Amino acid sequence: MKTLQKLIKILLPIMLIVGLTSALAGCAQPTPEPTEEPSEPPAEEAEPTEPPVEEEEPEPTEPPAEEEAEKEQEVFKMGIVGPFSGPSARIGDEFKGAANMAFDAIDWQIGHYKLEPVWIDSQSDPAKASQAYEQAIVQEGIQVGLNNWHSSVAVSCMEVTAKHKFPHLGGFGATNTVNETFESDPDKYGYWMYKMWPMPAKLTSGYVYALEDAIESGIYAPESKTVALFAEDTDWGRSVLEGLRGQFEDAGWEIVAEELFSLDASEFYPLLTKFKELNPAVVAGTGTGLPAVSGFIKQADEVGLKSLIVLDGLGWFGEWYEVTGDASDYVIDQIPGWAKAEGQQFAEDFEAVNGFAPSPSSGGISYDYYNMFIAIAQEVYDECGELSTETLYDFVRENIWTGKWTYTDGIVMEEYEYTPETIPDPVVGPSKYIFPVLQYFDGEGKVIYPPEWAEQQLQPKP
Repeated sequence: MKTLQKLIKILLPIMLIVGLTSALAGCAQPTPEPTEEPSEPPAEEAEPTEPPVEEEEPEPTEPPAEEEAEKEQEVFKMGIVGPFSGPSARIGDEFKGAANMAFDAIDWQIGHYKLEPVWIDSQSDPAKASQAYEQAIVQEGIQVGLNNWHSSVAVSCMEVTAKHKFPHLGGFGATNTVNETFESDPDKYGYWMYKMWPMPAKLTSGYVYALEDAIESGIYAPESKTVALFAEDTDWGRSVLEGLRGQFEDAGWEIVAEELFSLDASEFYPLLTKFKELNPAVVAGTGTGLPAVSGFIKQADEVGLKSLIVLDGLGWFGEWYEVTGDASDYVIDQIPGWAKAEGQQFAEDFEAVNGFAPSPSSGGISYDYYNMFIAIAQEVYDECGELSTETLYDFVRENIWTGKWTYTDGIVMEEYEYTPETIPDPVVGPSKYIFPVLQYFDGEGKVIYPPEWAEQQLQPKP
């Protein structure tokens, strides 16, 4: 028994020591800590990655927002060329009214660019027009040119755009001289990038076709196929006269007279008296100023001219009937009409805003080409993120000159298309760029040609 007690006394301290050691080992079981510490670094690594995530999110989003705010204040200046004073000022009024309607519809905004018009007054004078254009480029900082009326102004301004390598998108100047200059060196003169009106000969043939069709059908039987030609003494006028001369001669007509008059002419009694004495079956020509064309028509009636009159461009002026009255009855012209519902709505809205009716030619086609520019600019912006003279020039050359891009949302023509074969002219033909031939009665034009569009037959002058 004593031996057992002695053994217990010996073992008890040992057991206490062992138990204490085990207890201490159990408390100290932060052995997981060493294993968690390696796993914590990933958690700690996530911490350093979180700040960049937080910082990176604002950084990519905030600067563009700041950048966009700055870009919204950028201004993109458009030089709009037109006769805003002088003998063709009414055309300028239509240019301006159509521009306001087109750009108002987009709040004068493309992306972060605010569009600003700079009105360049050609004054119907080539020298003054080119000087004003160059001043707008150099001093006012315009970045693209739009529109233009006179052929002579187009020819003059082509030198300015070539000199400054400055893109001009669309102009009415239709003379052959524009095409010849363009084709002589497209790299130089191609900055006058495309025309809004083809060479006169591509359209004026319709007059001869209409007359020949009426003769063949027995509706019109002139004593002789004779014609006297007249035109304003400008690039446009001479081009029209040249086209008419060749087309009438090819159809077997005799040219009995050719007369030119100044752009600002309003007195035609001597010329019309001469025509009356010659008594040709047809008198055909053109003018681009309202005082000239209205004066010609009224004075022809006053002198008693019996010839059937073809006056290309009478309908270009919205109020042509107000200034000519019944003297315009039986006159033949060739202009587009308001065939589309959108065109009719435009004409109604235009008159409500501006107080006078627009012409489908000067008002309607201008409106189409302003909207064509808007579509081009939007596509350039979407592709490049910016608008500039360079990006616009490149887009037109690569897409419009090649026929890859066309405009089909117009209110006048079905489609405005250009190809390598036609540039700078639009493609002319059915469903493209085409004018019907019409004859005026009581202030309204009735289509007489082509036959599939005709509202009535040609009526000979009594």
